[in-house]
Amino acid sequence: MSNFYVACDLGAESGRVTVGSLNQGKLALSELHRFPNIPIREKDSLYWDIPQLYQELLQGIRKVAVREDPIHSVSCDSWGVDYLLFEPDGSLITPTFHYRDPRSRVGSKEVLSKVNWELIYAETGIQNLPINTLFQLGAEKPKRLSRASHLMSVADGFNYLLSGVPRFEASMASTTQLFNPVTKTWSDRLLNGLKLPSKIFPPIVPSGSRLGLLRPEIAQQTGLEDVQVVASCSHDTAAAVVGLPASGENWAFLSSGTWALMGIELPEPIINDQSRELNFTNEIGYGGSVRFLKNMVGLWILQECRRYWAEEEQELDYEVMTHLAGSSPPFQSLINPADARFLSPGDMPLKVQAYCKESGQTVPRKPGPIIRCVLESLALLYRKTLQEIEQITGRKIERLHMVGGGTKNTLLNHFTANALQMPVVLGPAEATSAGNVLVQAMTLGHVKSLPEARKIVRDSFKIETIPSYAAAWNAAYERLEKLF
Repeated sequence: MSNFYVACDLGAESGRVTVGSLNQGKLALSELHRFPNIPIREKDSLYWDIPQLYQELLQGIRKVAVREDPIHSVSCDSWGVDYLLFEPDGSLITPTFHYRDPRSRVGSKEVLSKVNWELIYAETGIQNLPINTLFQLGAEKPKRLSRASHLMSVADGFNYLLSGVPRFEASMASTTQLFNPVTKTWSDRLLNGLKLPSKIFPPIVPSGSRLGLLRPEIAQQTGLEDVQVVASCSHDTAAAVVGLPASGENWAFLSSGTWALMGIELPEPIINDQSRELNFTNEIGYGGSVRFLKNMVGLWILQECRRYWAEEEQELDYEVMTHLAGSSPPFQSLINPADARFLSPGDMPLKVQAYCKESGQTVPRKPGPIIRCVLESLALLYRKTLQEIEQITGRKIERLHMVGGGTKNTLLNHFTANALQMPVVLGPAEATSAGNVLVQAMTLGHVKSLPEARKIVRDSFKIETIPSYAAAWNAAYERLEKLF
């Protein structure tokens, strides 16, 4: 007999509603509804269209109900740092700002004028990024906060809309830069220091907490009745790490997508001068584990290049882009993807060209060389980051597990294996949905432990391993180090 669960995965580019069925140690995923996530641009501001995303979510749940599977539970996961504000009656306070809205940099300056960076890091162990929830709140209007009854992440906010129970799940709370990973509570020092109203921050619950049944009106609207709402791992990276086919200890993970998140799983946080200076972060994972990682710009640079070329009537799909890059000469130009100019929208091809010109390199003129430059530079940045992880933790990493939408870029996968000089294990492609489902299964007692969940992943999905052929990459890495 199969057990059925619904994973609602909300990504920065698209969302999907997936049914997971678990039967005799095998997991099968069926994506029933996929929808775009298109931000709203208004003058200089950027917002998320949360009401539209919520309607898409309900549409996906209706499609689940039509199948008449005996669904046990449903849970949402999403990207981090952004937040929803709710009125006391449960209605949404709009707009919901996008993390790339320009206000974040203003908020960062405001926060750091009140609380020094060393204290912020000591309290939270979270790296310094202007998009973090803490810095976004530095730009928030006091009037909106005074109106709010609850402040919640995107995924936790959607779980609240489904269940009526306001809770902040630990993996997501840990990404806000307002959570202390040692005490496992909201940081009173930061809330008080920034005069943020503590009453709007809901109680924090562990990954895999039951919130209650779907609200009666949601059950009536969708046709899905007697279904538990579970706070699985609300943060999509935490869910994806649960969904890895990993075993043993000497492995790292890379969630490859718009952002690239590289790290390892630890029992306790690492918060010291070295981790702060190298800008590493400590996020909570399933079972109270710690994802010690670094957030880096990922395929965002290529996504922006593609958007610019499309506006210039040069529409390129990702398959064509990969072909053009593969046909271009290797290592002609490199960029430092961590350079601040690459974090903001705009004419990204021009930004790449300007960087290469400023650093005295060959300036790539056509899409192929530009794409190859970006992909090679990302792979080398991953190598630099992995070396820093080994340096801080004292661990020797032997393989990399790579998940996320970026795994569809076969050229980047091979570049990464070569740059790191170690095998790269790909998949499953939908590790986030798999992890979301498996945490629900563990919450309901259908799977006993995290090791058992990861064995189910190994037994259920095709896993590809890419070997490394490293010779030419060592000289390229020395070039990249100089760019830092």
